[in-house]
Amino acid sequence: MPGRRDPTTTKQRLLQAVFRVSHRDGFRSADLKAVLARAGVTKGALYHHFGGKTELGCEMVDQVLRDWILDRWLHPVEQATNPIDALIELARKAEQEVSPERLALGCPLNNLSQEMSTINEGFRQRLSSIYQEWRDGLRVLLERGQRNGTVREDVDAASAATFIVASWEGSIGLAKCERSKDVLSACRLGIERYLETLRPDPPPS
Repeated sequence: MPGRRDPTTTKQRLLQAVFRVSHRDGFRSADLKAVLARAGVTKGALYHHFGGKTELGCEMVDQVLRDWILDRWLHPVEQATNPIDALIELARKAEQEVSPERLALGCPLNNLSQEMSTINEGFRQRLSSIYQEWRDGLRVLLERGQRNGTVREDVDAASAATFIVASWEGSIGLAKCERSKDVLSACRLGIERYLETLRPDPPPS
């Protein structure tokens, strides 16, 4: 039928819109009118696809936020043969490319975790699964480095992966609060120094 809107496209527009509005305003403060305006759809379209704001938010976490995080922090390094070099390069690139707006907004995963984990179990479980997937991906990466000799054999890969994720998320949160790229740079340098400790000792000369 001419002019009929693709329901899949409509649903994706709503998911992207609530992601953007929530990243800016927080999920609880996200106004549905702002979400609908950004998506360019009606309230009827929203309730055709979702039971309400909470359902919309949960699906946004599953479909949009998960990809947003993994595309930035895991996929660029997951095939690397030298995990230390790859992670250092990724952190440096992230620091170089962050805009004042992105710095002020912070990480959407960290933001939502702080806001929603204590008040909505569905959100908490979904957010936790994203963190777990990120950590598991880094653990696999570090274990590959141990097999090829680029990461020390005595490193606990799971603990190191958890520390890397927590350190980077904390760095972004602190830089957001301070509105300071210098703070982000200082944190990034600390993470880089930690990563350097994971390298094997050089052979004796």
